[in-house]
Amino acid sequence: MIPIARPILGNDELAAVKEVLASGMLTQGPKVTAFEDAFTKDIGRKHGIAVANGTAALHIALLAHGIVAGAEVLIPPVTFFATASSVLVCGAKPAFVDVDRNGYNMDPAKVTSPITRKTMAIMPVHLYGQTTDMEPIVEAAKEHSIPVIEDAAQAHGAEYHGRKAGNLGDTACFSFYATKNMTTGEGGMIVTDNDEIAEKARLLRDHGQVSKYQHVLVGYNYRMTEIAAAIGLVQLQKLDGWVKQRRANAAALTKGLEGIDGLVPPSEGNWMVHSYYQYIVRREDSFPISRDEIVRLLTEDGIGSRPSYPMPLYQQKALRDLRIRGRCPVAEDVVPRLFELPVHPGVGPAEIERILAAVERIARPA
Repeated sequence: MIPIARPILGNDELAAVKEVLASGMLTQGPKVTAFEDAFTKDIGRKHGIAVANGTAALHIALLAHGIVAGAEVLIPPVTFFATASSVLVCGAKPAFVDVDRNGYNMDPAKVTSPITRKTMAIMPVHLYGQTTDMEPIVEAAKEHSIPVIEDAAQAHGAEYHGRKAGNLGDTACFSFYATKNMTTGEGGMIVTDNDEIAEKARLLRDHGQVSKYQHVLVGYNYRMTEIAAAIGLVQLQKLDGWVKQRRANAAALTKGLEGIDGLVPPSEGNWMVHSYYQYIVRREDSFPISRDEIVRLLTEDGIGSRPSYPMPLYQQKALRDLRIRGRCPVAEDVVPRLFELPVHPGVGPAEIERILAAVERIARPA
């Protein structure tokens, strides 16, 4: 089986972990500080606040920007559940902006109309490794004096107009979950240029402590471990090479899918660098079998494949029970059509050939 995703961990990461274990300092010490500094420098930001996971990063960023009960935050409906749940745990309400049909990210042409007096932030998601078209969104936010918080959990190494994902809005949040373009096992990072936001985020991360046992606000235990940070420092050094490999694999897959009617590979605009966290194919009606049948046959053939998200977020039971509503026709149309093929750096030329041959057999059965 060619796995759909696989973390790449080796002797460098093992040595870094052993160094931490030998030091006796296991949580939020010098490795965390070094990782914050290195990651922030890579993105081009002033501040980095390392946390336990990407969901914690979103939660803290929203709170630091003053998102509270009664507020609304604009988000896309096609994304991981944490984009919505992090808004809800602040006491606020997610409001949904439909997606662009080709990139599956928040459609900037549809951002302005949902903004109301309750809207306190816009939180676009850079989905599958491709940035949202940010300039119109940032402009709309400025017109209404609200912040833009990037959910960059899937966009390590992506770029937009020469700037890295995470350096496009007021604040950004990353995840270092095991399958991401770089990992710390579990972990997250908030990056921002705003001194006040950074200071509040640091307090919220660590029970509101300004010094040992001195608490100025009610915060959380969202600290990153030294082990996670040590792994992150090693992985960050390899990120650019891994993104290049993902892009090469994606280019080979896209070339191989050319000419197969009814399958649409991911697109990349001239103004962006897609980092291909996932390689998402869209099945159109002209393809002879359903999306779910494609996934089943590929899996039986030893090719890791899976549908993308099962439904727009507002159709999830957890949100329906809270009377969170949405109406996003493009999202509702594309979501049942999307499936994923392996693109990670562990996929080599032989695996690319196997993947394409398997797709070809499905598309043109004997």
